[in-house]
Amino acid sequence: MALFAGLAILHCVSGIIFTDVVTDLVKYYGRTTMVTEFSCKRNESISLLKTLMKNGHQTKIMTINSLNIGYPVPPNHQVFALNLDCTNSSILLKRVNELKLFTSPFRWILYYTQSETILKSYFLDLDLLVDSDVTLCKLLENKTVLMTKIYKILSNYSMQTEEMGFWTKDGVIVNYNFEKNIARRRKNLDGIELNTCIVITNKDSLNHLTDRRDKHIDSIAKVNYVLVEHLKDIINATLNYSVQETWGYKDNNSEWNGMIGELMRNEADIGGTPLFFTSDRVDIIDYIAMTTPTRSKFVFRQPKLSYVTNVFTLPFDTNVWISTVCLVIIGAFVLHLIIMWEWKKWKMYGRSNNQSAVPEVKNSIIDTAFFTFGAVCQQGSSYIPFSIPGRITAIMLYVSLMFLYTSYSANIVALLQSSSDSIQTLEDLLKSRLQIGVDDTVFNRFYFPNSADPIRRQIYLQKVAPKGKKDHFMPIEEGIRKMRKGLFAFHMATGPGYKIVSDTFQEEEKCGLKEIQFLQVIDPCLHRIQESGIQAREVGLIYTKKPDCTSRGTSFISVGIIDCYLAIVILAGGMMAALLVFLIEIYLYNR
Repeated sequence: MALFAGLAILHCVSGIIFTDVVTDLVKYYGRTTMVTEFSCKRNESISLLKTLMKNGHQTKIMTINSLNIGYPVPPNHQVFALNLDCTNSSILLKRVNELKLFTSPFRWILYYTQSETILKSYFLDLDLLVDSDVTLCKLLENKTVLMTKIYKILSNYSMQTEEMGFWTKDGVIVNYNFEKNIARRRKNLDGIELNTCIVITNKDSLNHLTDRRDKHIDSIAKVNYVLVEHLKDIINATLNYSVQETWGYKDNNSEWNGMIGELMRNEADIGGTPLFFTSDRVDIIDYIAMTTPTRSKFVFRQPKLSYVTNVFTLPFDTNVWISTVCLVIIGAFVLHLIIMWEWKKWKMYGRSNNQSAVPEVKNSIIDTAFFTFGAVCQQGSSYIPFSIPGRITAIMLYVSLMFLYTSYSANIVALLQSSSDSIQTLEDLLKSRLQIGVDDTVFNRFYFPNSADPIRRQIYLQKVAPKGKKDHFMPIEEGIRKMRKGLFAFHMATGPGYKIVSDTFQEEEKCGLKEIQFLQVIDPCLHRIQESGIQAREVGLIYTKKPDCTSRGTSFISVGIIDCYLAIVILAGGMMAALLVFLIEIYLYNR
């Protein structure tokens, strides 16, 4: 078992014993450790300093008698050693307690030879709580060192001891039944009462914290209430709950309200409802774990392909379009050559034989172009070549273009009802024509206007709360109703949101749902509860997962004007051009 991770160092009366103990312990745990030793005389620690530095460990020596107790101990040093026999050692301990350096991740080794009666007075007013790692080392007569861990359940509780084992000249001897993990060793808190604050946004949720009714309301509070109750059983504590309506934000007087306010005023020991990890909160509260994953995202039904791109150019690959144009040009060229040959033949033989039949198609490039254009548009022609080669060419041109037209039309129908995957990032969402709505919750009201990221800031200013217009914060039911109609992105907690989606959407409407993360958060976990499977179970009972798409393509999707936008533009342009030509003809005729 491990004695202590990144362990603090023992300072013995004998410099030789002290050096050997430190060397053996560091070697035993196999970690490079930054060590700060408070010694009575600097020259006593030179041997230790040289030994640790030789083994690649950083070490700092401070003489306790000349130390200015008001000097703050550097917070980056995780391992400290102190000889309690030194003068002013008790004063240093009080200063360390004020700086809260007995808390995790700092670790201490305290060596002494004086009577334990005097020693106990050193720790009466110190907060050596359950997360502290303080090791008392006593040198015995046979040059054996007894190692003991000490801590308190509460500040005013009696001292608890944990016997670790012994060190001898032959090396480290430890108690192999000693659990190295502090959390597992000290999970019995003897039924102490812990004040716990939870956040409830809907008062009726207090009546349904465990019955799983209205799972989409205060989901995170309901899940974590159950998890905190499990935690209470694990650590053998009792919980005294208080309720707040908000997680905690600065008011006009720069004072924190809500759950954070209770934690700062020491009115609450535990925050029973998770909250976002933000830079302005790091200095005022300690984050332990996130018991539920953060699932607040923009959710929207992927728009049809025609909404974001020109579907009329998509049915064929570029090479197919080039081949089609070449086919039309070659067909028109061959057809024009045949028509020229027909007219030449008629002039040579038809006139001389007094034949009255004249080729229908004029020997004109314009007529050939109109004939080919009619074939491309599947409109046909009022006249055709009279020769067999001409008719074969015309039929081949019509048949080829008919197959191309059929394939094109089939692809257009499919594309008009296909979903686009062009919206993948927040920037894509900002540039799209999708409208945006946000679930009207306390944290959304705070984080959206206070986002510093340029893209997120523009989403808020342009689409969530445009200047001079009503903002788009709305109840979750209204937002999901608009999302169901399409062309609408809604920011919501996905657990409660998907519960409503599952209850209200048709099966085919659940297909094409897309998520984009907006809030930048992390998801740590409460390991003890997670490893046992309790966390996954409770989260799964409250949070609804994204609905599966089981019937894609089974419903009829109507095509709107926007889907045919480009075709309508071309048609309107053609009609305007035709009207312009008509007016010009009238003008020229009257001239």
